[in-house]
Amino acid sequence: MSVTPDPQRGREVYDLDREYVFHSWSAQGAITPLPVQAAEGCYFWDYDGNRYLDFSSQLVNVNIGHQHPKVVAAIAKQAQALSTIAPQHANDMRGEAARRIVDLAGDRHRMVFFTNGGADAIENAIRMARIHTHKHKVLSFYRSYHGNTGASIAATGDPRRWPNEYASQHVHFFGPYPYRSPFWSDSPEQESERALTHLEQVIQFEGPSTIGAILIESVVGTAGVLIPPPGYLEGVRALCDKYDILWIADEVMSGFGRTGEWFAWQHWPAEPDLITFAKGSNSGYIPVGGVVISGAVADTFRDRVFPGGLTYSGHPIAAASIVASIDAMKEEAIVENAARIGREVLAPGLADLAERHPVIGEVRGLGVFWALDLVKDRVTREPLAPYGGTSPAMGQLVAECRARGLMPFTNFNRLHVVPPCTVTDAEAKEGLAILDEVFTLVDAHYEG
Repeated sequence: MSVTPDPQRGREVYDLDREYVFHSWSAQGAITPLPVQAAEGCYFWDYDGNRYLDFSSQLVNVNIGHQHPKVVAAIAKQAQALSTIAPQHANDMRGEAARRIVDLAGDRHRMVFFTNGGADAIENAIRMARIHTHKHKVLSFYRSYHGNTGASIAATGDPRRWPNEYASQHVHFFGPYPYRSPFWSDSPEQESERALTHLEQVIQFEGPSTIGAILIESVVGTAGVLIPPPGYLEGVRALCDKYDILWIADEVMSGFGRTGEWFAWQHWPAEPDLITFAKGSNSGYIPVGGVVISGAVADTFRDRVFPGGLTYSGHPIAAASIVASIDAMKEEAIVENAARIGREVLAPGLADLAERHPVIGEVRGLGVFWALDLVKDRVTREPLAPYGGTSPAMGQLVAECRARGLMPFTNFNRLHVVPPCTVTDAEAKEGLAILDEVFTLVDAHYEG
C-alpha cells in the first residue's frame, strides 16, 4: 500500500478526537491516541507516514487482517442490497452466517442468537443458562475478562470489575495457571487435578442447586493467554454434567482461528453447552457478536419466550461480513496458517528470545495467541509490573516497540504476541527481530 503522509491532517484528527471523543478505560487528560490514516494486511499507518506491524491485531480481533478485499466487497454489496432490517424479519445473510457458525461448532449446537458484541453475548448466554437450569449463580475465573456490561463485568475477574460490581450472584474461583500456580503444583497434570478439585469444592460450598453456569474463556485471553492443562476442560465438562450446570465457553477472543482451530475448545474433546463469539468472526469490521446454542438449550425456548433482544441482532451488513470472513478463511486456509505460524515460527522464535533474555520468565501460547510472562527474577518469578498496574520497564517496552514500528499488546507484566491469522513467515520474523532489540534494552530491569 502506498500512503502519502499528511501531518497537518493528522494534527486535525488528533485535535478533533481530544475535543469531542470520550475514550474507554481512560482518564481523558492522560491519553495521547495515535491518529491512524490507513491499514492493510498486518500493517497500519499514521499520518506522519510511519508504518506499524500490528502485533496486537488491534484488540486481538483482526484475525483476517486489515481491509481484506473480499470482506470489504461483501460489506459494500450488502449495503447496496439491504442496509438494515428489523430483527423480527428474516434476512438471507443472517441465516447464512448462522448456518456457517453452527457448522463450525459441531453436532451438539443448533442455533445462533446474534448480538452487537462480546459483552452482550455473555449477558444473553447467562440469561439462557439461568432460565434453562432454573438456577441463578454464575461461576467464573478470577483471571478473566468477559466484557463491560452488567453481568459480563461482574463475571470478569480482573480489576476492571472492582468499580463496576452491580450485578449479583457471581462467584469467582481460581483456574489453572501452572507458571504461577495457586495450587502449588509441580506439573501441568497436577495443576489440572488440583484446579478441578478446587472447582468442585467451590460448587459444593456454593450449593450445586444454586449454580446455573460455569463461564470460562476456553483459552484465557487478556489475563494471560492461559492454556488449559491436560484434562482440565474435560474435567469441567464432567463437573457440569454431574451437577446439572451449563458450561459457557467464552470464545470472543480465542475463536475464529486465533489458536489454530475455529474455536479454541476444539483443541480438546470436551464440548460446551453455549459458545459466545464476537469480534473474531469478522475481524471487527462491523460490530457483531452472538451465542451458539446447543440443541438442549434451544429446546427450552421452543414454546417459551426468550426474554431478550436487540435492535441490531443479526444486522444484515454485519452478517454479510461474517459470511465473507468465514468463506475467505476457508478458501485461503487462514486457520491452518495460524496453526502453522504458531508451530513453526512463533513457538521456536519466542523460545529463542526467552533463552537469551532473562526478563522473559515463561512463553506460552497456541496459533497466533501467545504471551510472555515478564519477570524481575526468574527464581522468585516476581512480575515486571504489579497486578493491576504498570511499571517503567513495561512503559519502556511499549515505547521502544512503537519507535521501531511494532504495535504491541501488553497487560500488567505481560507482552502478548497476537498478530493477525494471516501473518506471513517474514512478517512474524520481522516482529520477533524487533522484540529481540527491545528486550536487549528491557533486560536492564532484570534484578535476578
